[in-house]
This record gives sequence, structure tokens and C-alpha cells, in this order.
Amino acid sequence: MQISTQAYRPRPTDAPMVTRPAFVDLATQHTIEQFLFFEAQLLDEARYNDWYDLLHEDIRYRMPLRRNRLHRDLPLESTGSRELAHYDDTHESLAIRLRRVQQPTAWSDNPPPRTARLITGVQARVGERPGTYDVRSAFLLYRNRLQDDADTFVGHRDDVLIDDGLPDGEPNLRLLARTIHLAQSVVLAKNLGLFF
Repeated sequence: MQISTQAYRPRPTDAPMVTRPAFVDLATQHTIEQFLFFEAQLLDEARYNDWYDLLHEDIRYRMPLRRNRLHRDLPLESTGSRELAHYDDTHESLAIRLRRVQQPTAWSDNPPPRTARLITGVQARVGERPGTYDVRSAFLLYRNRLQDDADTFVGHRDDVLIDDGLPDGEPNLRLLARTIHLAQSVVLAKNLGLFF
């Protein structure tokens, strides 16, 4: 059997190395990480109204579908901004979803599930828009409900955080955009009624 080497081509010795992004300074990195960890804590504690306060009014919250692709087609693995998505929410539609989750008749969330979110691999760069940061983080989300209903979700998120700033000069980060990329191309969970 012959193995094709078409997908991989060794870099010529005179070719430039990959350009590495300019990451933020350590103090800003720490502030961004603490924001993401606090956000995960609010969701794990079902403090949805407090979590909603962290969202910018212009938020775009998306989870595009994943497709199985060959190496040469990996850029097409996630669906684009105009195609189908598991989530494609605005500030208003997130408010509706949050109200639904807290209703006593939302049987998929009553009794509520127990969740644990692990956020790691946080990389932050200064964004194109003034006062914003482009942040990539990996996540592992475990959800357990009732006796034996358990799901695990793994993937990464591409966020845009905006710093509105407080009157005393302290940072005031809010989530302006989030794109969630699940590692799974087929979601086997009974529902996706949770927030990543």
C-alpha cells in the first residue's frame, strides 16, 4: 500500500517560519483568565442572571455545525456565518433562553443538571476594534442530571471581549462575541440546552 504525501510538504529551508501572534502582557492575561473562570463558575452555579450581566448588548453567540473533512478541506470543517448552527443567538434571544431554563415547566432543566466546566489553554491578543481582545480557550464541560444522564462536551471557543472600563480605571470585561467549536461532529446528548 502506498501512502500519499500530498497533504504534507516539508518547509523549504529558506521559507519564513509561521508568524506568531502578539499576545497581551501578563497582567492583562491574568485579568482575562480570571474573567473566564468566573464566568464558568456562574454557569456551574446556575447564576444565569449574573452571567447575563457579563454579556455585551451587541453579543453574537454562535455554535456552528462541524463536518467531517479530509485534511485538504479542513478550513471548511465548521459551517460559515450564513449556514446552519446549533446556536446563533443575540442578546435578546439569550434572554429568552435564560428565562426558559428557569421555568418550572422546563423539564429538561428541572431538576437542574449539575455541571463542571474546565477552561484552559487561554490565549489572548489585542483585538482589531479598540478596547477589545481576541481570546481562544479550550473547554471541557461535564453535565450530569438525575441518576445516570451524563454528557461530556469538549472543544474550543473563539471569544471577543470588550473592556468598557470602570470610572476608577479598573477593567470591566464583557463578552462581545463567542463562537463555540465542539470537537464532536455528531452531538449524542439529548439536548443542547446549556451555555458554553
